[in-house]
Amino acid sequence: TCPSGALEDLTVLARGVPTEWTKTICSYCGTGCEVNVGTRDGKITTIRPSEGPSNHGHTCVKGRYAFDYVYAEERITSPMIRREGQWVDVSWDEVISYISTRLKAIIAKDGPDSIGVLSSARGTNEENFVAQKFARVVLGTNNIDCCARVCHSPTAAAMKMTLGTGAATNSLDEIAIAQTILVCGANPTDGHPVTGARIKQAARHGANLIIVDPRVIELNDFATIHLQLHPGTNVVLFNAMGAAIVEEGLVDEEFLRTRITEFEEYKKFIADFAPEKAELICGVPAAKIRAAARMYATAKPALSVHGLGMTEHIQGTEGIMALVNLALLTGNIGKPGTGINPLRGQNNVQGAPHMGCEPKLLAGYIPIEEARAQVESMWHVPIPTHPGLNMIDMLAAATEGKLKAMWAIGYDIVMTNPNTHETRRAMDQLDLVIVQDLFLNATAREFGDVFLPAASSFEKDGTFMNGERRIQRVRGAAKPQGLARSDWEIVCAVAKAMGHGGNFAYRTAEEIWNEVRSLWPEGAGISYARLDAVGGLQWPCLDEGAPGTPILHVDEFTHGKTTALRRIEFVPPPHLLSKEFPFLLTTGRNLYQYNAATQTSRTPNNGLYRTDFLQICPVDASRLGLEAGEIVRLSSEQGSVELPVQISDHVKSGEVYTTFHNTRVFLNQITTSQRDRYTKTPEYKVTAVNIAKLSPQPASA
Repeated sequence: TCPSGALEDLTVLARGVPTEWTKTICSYCGTGCEVNVGTRDGKITTIRPSEGPSNHGHTCVKGRYAFDYVYAEERITSPMIRREGQWVDVSWDEVISYISTRLKAIIAKDGPDSIGVLSSARGTNEENFVAQKFARVVLGTNNIDCCARVCHSPTAAAMKMTLGTGAATNSLDEIAIAQTILVCGANPTDGHPVTGARIKQAARHGANLIIVDPRVIELNDFATIHLQLHPGTNVVLFNAMGAAIVEEGLVDEEFLRTRITEFEEYKKFIADFAPEKAELICGVPAAKIRAAARMYATAKPALSVHGLGMTEHIQGTEGIMALVNLALLTGNIGKPGTGINPLRGQNNVQGAPHMGCEPKLLAGYIPIEEARAQVESMWHVPIPTHPGLNMIDMLAAATEGKLKAMWAIGYDIVMTNPNTHETRRAMDQLDLVIVQDLFLNATAREFGDVFLPAASSFEKDGTFMNGERRIQRVRGAAKPQGLARSDWEIVCAVAKAMGHGGNFAYRTAEEIWNEVRSLWPEGAGISYARLDAVGGLQWPCLDEGAPGTPILHVDEFTHGKTTALRRIEFVPPPHLLSKEFPFLLTTGRNLYQYNAATQTSRTPNNGLYRTDFLQICPVDASRLGLEAGEIVRLSSEQGSVELPVQISDHVKSGEVYTTFHNTRVFLNQITTSQRDRYTKTPEYKVTAVNIAKLSPQPASA
């Protein structure tokens, strides 16, 4: 079990024993753990796990202890405008008037498509809905996106194309009944610890565990098979597993006959990916590929979970399609203990694009053309028909001088996007940069013109959507610090100042949610009253008598009775090794930190993991004359960073690994601009690099 839920929090003695408790949802990963927040005199003093439907009384070291960022000294609690290079505190009235005037002027001169809005996976569903509505109704543009663009957009795209719904097919509870668990490009014990604990428990109770990862991870201690592939070769590996399943006659004939099309075409195509051929490309022995394929096909039910090691590639979308093929071939879908289950990285990264923070989609992940008439009838405003720019295209348009303004809500563009030098060039071209966040992040420090202080998730009401499609209630446990406001309140105030008050006259988050329900049929039955009563509901939930849907695609797929197997060609990563850049770098998360560490670095967790380390195998470290703790320069074609060495046999020779949390390391200065071919999600997971010695003195951890 995840141990932090069983520990006594001794810091509560210093903070004060809580006098009130508020049930809400954790603000970190997409597991969606329900927690009880204890407050005294209106201030958070402790957090304890709750018996929520996604965590059942468990929590992790982040969800339990990493909440002090709410009261960090660096938190900005007043609106600010930069004047003559200096940030100046202003009133809400002044900053809203300033933004309104500037945005109106830009629209008048350069048109509505010269402005882009980025919303936040840390915000509630209601806040994301309001952000996309603002972009389309007030600004008149579909230039709206969110951070799903840089993580799981390939998951949503692939599953939408193959199965009809771009979300998890099953529920986390089903890990306990699966006979085989396939963990692909994810390190759940660090990134999703409560889910990782469930996988450990399942393995201890006899489930087969197959790990697909270039690196040895903690779950290897419980694994039956480790498919230690080369970074960027997911498509080859899953095609090879498919080839073995077909060749050895392990397909589910009944499922194939009733639910699958284009099998003969797939069978002919996949013969070129025999495990013996694939071994030469992906580096996994053919015998292991065949053993894993047999296990997945015969020890049923079998489910998969996957993370960013699957999506952040030039073939991220296609890699997920190849994984879906395995589920279809073996009938491991539409049944308990099966399916394709993405481990979403942020608390509401499933919800943000689903609320319409996507340049081609409205709320409910519905294409603009399908829902335009309905929303125009409700809003009494025409919305743009042409697709907007996604985040990557917005930055390209800024570089070209076409995009003039950016409003970034809860998203640090400079810190998060790849190839920082390219990002900075784009941001430098903008006439207006509005940053809405808790802290003066890198984007605000370097390029911000306006800063809007936002409330944290502990200080507002609404809902989150976790990675298993579960809508859960977020409840404010404390009042916002200083003058901070909820994201939706800020956006609505600007909308009113720009003459659209009628469409943004919400008084509560519940009013916003009820509008979402009226536009999104699959969420129509999920009311606040029901959520308060049952703790969470999984869509589709068509009416208030429906129980929700733990398992999708039981009798048919969302888009019809059958679906086709996809024939996925392999496209090698463009980052070929060379004498100048002889190592492949891949990245991941650490248990104690979270993403860019904006929150966790301002909590006691920071003392447990202060810097990113470069993991390198003993053979390569010896060859380069490196010692543990030694500072090295890690360089790519894009730039260089400096960080200490950690010698580990968890990585193979020729490959290195690091996390991406530390702002001093600033890893994205060396990641590339290569993109997934469908969604333009950056290829963070494969970068050709060079390692150079800098200092002979070991650095302390």
